[in-house]
Amino acid sequence: MQNPKLIGVLIVGVVAGAGVSLAVASRGGDEGSDVEATAAETTTQPASQDSGPPRNITQQDLLLDARTKGSPSAPITIYEASDFQCPYCRQFWETTLPEIERDYIRTGKVRFIFLNLPLTQIHSNAAAAHELAMCAAQQEKFWPVHDLLYRYQQQWARLENPSLFLIALGDSARLSRDALKQCFDSGSVRWLIQAEAEMNFRAGVRSTPSFIIEGALLGGAAEMDVWRPILDSIYAEKTKPGS
Repeated sequence: MQNPKLIGVLIVGVVAGAGVSLAVASRGGDEGSDVEATAAETTTQPASQDSGPPRNITQQDLLLDARTKGSPSAPITIYEASDFQCPYCRQFWETTLPEIERDYIRTGKVRFIFLNLPLTQIHSNAAAAHELAMCAAQQEKFWPVHDLLYRYQQQWARLENPSLFLIALGDSARLSRDALKQCFDSGSVRWLIQAEAEMNFRAGVRSTPSFIIEGALLGGAAEMDVWRPILDSIYAEKTKPGS
């Protein structure tokens, strides 16, 4: 099982310029899990940000707990590399994630972790949206803001300057406006967004949404009839006697 701490180590490695190759996202793994869908958006390089990391990075700095759903002891871990401005990511959020949450996350079978991959070459407002989400994670309200960003994607995505709209979404999620503005103004989460974009890029992830499922890569907004046999097969293998 993949551990969120592994992702943390890899992020730190990227920040430190260690040239990490993300083995987590390599092809292979459980039978039936190497599936790709075509509904995705692609880029050729990660987003560019201009803020440096804290001097001594901690697990708390990575904000992984705040953007994780499900039990730490779940036998399956899914990492989603996503872009808040990507329509296919919104499609996954609207049509497939609710079923995964109902049938696998709430039942203790799956732990689900969000990773940042804003495709700023094609989505001019993605970086700001991801910054809002990570600022919300600092206030333990990542998931409410995650949902609001997708729900209102068509409104903020077309704006020349989405800042006021995004701040209003923060108000809707009952974020502290002072803390949110301080986070935005300081750029304190930009290093993390950039590090995860670099991590995904080095792993060979070029499209959103993409999913790392116990060592295998699933690309695109696949529907539940694709997901269900994959997750059921992995769960059966992970929980069989003697495993």
